Amino acid sequence: MPRGRRFQRPGDRARFSSGTPAKTPAEESFLSKTSIDPRHRLRLEAGSTDLTMRAMDLLCPIGKGQRGLIVSPPKAGKTTFLKQICLSLAKTEPSLKLYCLLVDERPEEVTDFKRSVSAEVHASPSDRSYDEHIQVAQKLMTQAITEADAGKDVVILLDSLTRLARVHNQNTEGNKTMSGGLDSRALEIPRRFFGAARNIEEGGSLTILATILVGTGSRMDDVIFQEFKGTGNMELVLSRPAAEQRVFPAINVHASGTRKEELLVPPEELQKIYKMRRALSGMEEVAAASIIVELLQRYPTNAEALKSIE
Repeated sequence: MPRGRRFQRPGDRARFSSGTPAKTPAEESFLSKTSIDPRHRLRLEAGSTDLTMRAMDLLCPIGKGQRGLIVSPPKAGKTTFLKQICLSLAKTEPSLKLYCLLVDERPEEVTDFKRSVSAEVHASPSDRSYDEHIQVAQKLMTQAITEADAGKDVVILLDSLTRLARVHNQNTEGNKTMSGGLDSRALEIPRRFFGAARNIEEGGSLTILATILVGTGSRMDDVIFQEFKGTGNMELVLSRPAAEQRVFPAINVHASGTRKEELLVPPEELQKIYKMRRALSGMEEVAAASIIVELLQRYPTNAEALKSIE
C-alpha cells in the first residue's frame, strides 16, 4: 500500500489535495474581530493538588485565548500534562467549553482519555485513515470557532500538533519539498488551526494548548517544531533528563514561560516568581526542576511556597 493511503477511500486525496479549505462565515467573522492579549487567568492549582498543575501555574500561567505549546521529547509525560490540565479546568472554570483532540493516537490512549476526563473528546486513532484524521480535526475547528464567535470561551487540548502536521504532509502533493521531506504547503492548515487561538475584545475566546514533539530522531519532526516555535504566546518545555531521573513534573524551568505574564499574574506574586527564577538561573536543567519539586512538596499551596521566598 503506498505511503499516505492508509485505509483510503476513492476520491479522498482529490478532496484534500485540492487546496486549503475556504474559511466558513463563522471563521471569517471570528478572525475579523479584535484580538487582544489573554487577560483572564485560568488557574490550574485550585482544581488540582497535583504538583504538575501547581508548577505550570508558577512557570507558565495561562489565560483565556492562550496559544500554548507543550514541547515534549518522548516519554516526558505530555499526555499526563494534558489530562491534568483538562481535569483542573473542568473544576476551576466550569463555564468553559472543553475539547480534547487526539490525532493519530494509539486506540488504548483514546479510550483512557475518554474515561479519564469530562471534556468532549474528538479522536481519530492510529488505525484510521489520514483523511479521517483531517476530517475530525477540521470538524472540531469549525465547531470551536463557531462557538467562540458567538461569545463563548472555548478550550482545545490537542495531542499532537506534530501528528496533525504529518497527516497533512501525507495528504499534500505536487509542491516543493522542504528539509526532512516536508511538503512546502503541508503546514498551512495546521498553522491556521493553531493560529486561530485568541482572546477577542468583543467577547469570546479560543484557547489552544497543543503538544509538539522534539528529540524523536525524525528530521521532519524537527522541521515542524522549528516552524511552530515562536508562533505561540506560551511554551511549556518538558525535560527528558529530568524524566529519566524520575523528577516529576519534568519541566525545563529555564526554557518554559508565558509572554506578557504580567497581564495574568498579580504584581506581588510576579515579583516572587522573578526572584525564584533568578535563584534558579545558574542551575542545570535537572537541578532546577528538582528545586521546584521540593518547593512544592514542602508547601501545600503556591501562595505559601511563594511567601517563603525572601
